[in-house]
Amino acid sequence: MLVLITYDVNTEDAAGKKRLRRVAKECVKNGQRVQCSVFECLLDTAQCKLLQASLLKIIDTNKDSLRFYYLGKNYKTRIEHFGAKAGYDPEGTLIL
Repeated sequence: MLVLITYDVNTEDAAGKKRLRRVAKECVKNGQRVQCSVFECLLDTAQCKLLQASLLKIIDTNKDSLRFYYLGKNYKTRIEHFGAKAGYDPEGTLIL
């Protein structure tokens, strides 16, 4: 299933900046960055729960926010892209 993950980490202090870097690194390992704090991740249910647990260990729930949008398996009909940065095929080859 395709999962859209968004986050907003409070970076007013050094600890927040560190959390932001850690959240971004964890998301990069699991998906494709499509905007600054937005990732598209092609995951199964178990992978999604593991990623969610990992991210919840990183963020400060009193200062930060984390959202998961479950687009499912038929995501191609639910996404429209306009403007710069052409879309990509999450099921295709990912070159790092």
